[in-house]
Amino acid sequence: MTKWQCMLCDFIYDEAKGLPEDGILPGHMWQDLPDDWTCPDCGADKASFEQVNAGQ
Repeated sequence: MTKWQCMLCDFIYDEAKGLPEDGILPGHMWQDLPDDWTCPDCGADKASFEQVNAGQ
């Protein structure tokens, strides 16, 4: 499981936690999110996210 950070607002999408409040169950992989998924905090598209290194 990895984490992905929005480069615009610093929101973290954690695959292990998902976003249950948005219907995305824990364990939902980044690549399985819809292509039109956007950051729940700022609305940025998936291209605005970068994978977070394991130590962060």
